[in-house]
Amino acid sequence: MELRPLGRTGTAVSAYALGTMTFGAESDEAASHAMLDRYLDVGGNFVDTADVYTHGASERIIGNWLRKSGRRDEIVLATKARFAMGDGPNDAGLSRTHIQRACEASLERLGTDTIDLYQAHCWDPATPLEETLAAFDELVKAGKVRYVGISNFAGWQLQRAVLIARQSGLAPIVTLQPQYSLLAREIEWELVPLCLDEGIGMLPWSPLGGGWLTGKYDRDERPSGDTRLGEDPDRGVEAYDKRNTERTWAVVDAVEEIARVHGASMAQVALAWVTQRPGVTATILGTRTVEQLDDNMGAAELELDDAQVARLDEVSDPGLPAYPYGFIDDMSRARAELLGA
Repeated sequence: MELRPLGRTGTAVSAYALGTMTFGAESDEAASHAMLDRYLDVGGNFVDTADVYTHGASERIIGNWLRKSGRRDEIVLATKARFAMGDGPNDAGLSRTHIQRACEASLERLGTDTIDLYQAHCWDPATPLEETLAAFDELVKAGKVRYVGISNFAGWQLQRAVLIARQSGLAPIVTLQPQYSLLAREIEWELVPLCLDEGIGMLPWSPLGGGWLTGKYDRDERPSGDTRLGEDPDRGVEAYDKRNTERTWAVVDAVEEIARVHGASMAQVALAWVTQRPGVTATILGTRTVEQLDDNMGAAELELDDAQVARLDEVSDPGLPAYPYGFIDDMSRARAELLGA
């Protein structure tokens, strides 16, 4: 499998990461261990989890697998902290108190001495960024964390974090983990240019749009049965009523058309599109079974040509909000025309 640098670092990770949000929830321990084994056996080396996934069960399952398999040195291990792991006032957030406690708890559940990539799971308006970044830096200096990443930040929040870390001599932000798919391209307005400019590697989550891009849902029938939306049609940003739009179905139709050309699954086409985007380091796969993992990993062998990428770009284009993005885009084009660029 293709290897890529983890942001501006010398550490190499596979272009597809194994996400483990299903571990301990949709996938029991045996199924989770089987997926970890298969993922490494086919060349993957990047495993992503979070303390909040099944309230610590995902990390414990990974820790049990690490002890059983002895393959710790074969993987780059990432986890996250921010969301509530208890009922106390300091059991959530990005304060120094919570980060230190959360890191120690993750290390214990994972059964490892060091977390390769430790990520802030979401913006915390109650904690100064200076405190958060200093706490991460202390963990790096203590050898408990190797690199620091961010997830679910707005553009100005990420840029501010980058500058504070740089100006204060703290551990730099090396990755951003954002929602990114053919159905969710809004990060291209600010976050993608920022990551490209700063050399921050992107780790897209929900690259299949919560299953929408696999072809499993229908235009005229609300999902049911053993799928994420079947179990909860109102599930977050992936909710059926939110995404059941003409744009969504146009994208799904285009993905299906290109999949037929390649003799590939729709999931493989959608994953290949994300992974070929500028600035993407590793696309995070979220699977329940080894069979789903095998299908998703097939995307590593799929190369979309320029015409197919252009087709998917066009049909999935969310457009620019009139202000400021559309306004700036219009003015930039006018300036380029004036200069003959």
